[in-house]
Amino acid sequence: MSDYRPPSAARVVVGVSGSLGSLTALGQAAREARCRGAELWPVLTWEPPGGDLAARRSPVAAGMVEEWERLASERLVGALREVFGGTDTGISGQALVARGVPGPTLVRFADRENDILVVGAGRRSRLHRALSPSVSRYCLAHAPCPVLAVPPSPLQTALAGLPSRHLPRPS
Repeated sequence: MSDYRPPSAARVVVGVSGSLGSLTALGQAAREARCRGAELWPVLTWEPPGGDLAARRSPVAAGMVEEWERLASERLVGALREVFGGTDTGISGQALVARGVPGPTLVRFADRENDILVVGAGRRSRLHRALSPSVSRYCLAHAPCPVLAVPPSPLQTALAGLPSRHLPRPS
């Protein structure tokens, strides 16, 4: 009797937040999945405002968990529609909403050596870097599989260089 097990399907796991950088990463992840014949696994992670510790201490937060998860699901659906024109990516796989800190949660999902983890690697100000850890840096340092850090699109880079008074305001 042999111990041979066929390899599990290759997956391209991609972190999605709804930001321009994550939409660029989602598009690149889809291209990677098609080229490799792999499954596409878009993952949107979420945490309660103030984090899990604050949510555990607040009686109000307990009643809000379902609403926060629903909003996260809507954000994932919106990202899929933005990139693919609908929720069907045309690639086998599974879109997931997961509660947890983004970096560790993405690394937990991309746990197979034949996986590829795709994350956006947008430009960040010094203040943003000081206040918020980089998901892409965490994934690059901790993932057991290859990580593709996708730079911002040229349009996003151009928009970042404009003073905010020149950007369109939402209606």
